[in-house]
Amino acid sequence: MAELDDKDRKKLDTGQFALPEERKYPIPDESHARNALARVAQHGDEEQQREVREHVHERYPDVGS
Repeated sequence: MAELDDKDRKKLDTGQFALPEERKYPIPDESHARNALARVAQHGDEEQQREVREHVHERYPDVGS
């Protein structure tokens, strides 16, 4: 997984986040998508977990299945 610094993260389109309205859990590639699923499982509430799973599976159907 390539590391995203603040500069790179700010360049991402809103649609490249699993929680786009909050710009949380960037998912520009499959590696970040897997990481987003792991992080939200640790730190997110049920609604955030559901939304992150939906966005990840919409963008990367094979990740987390």
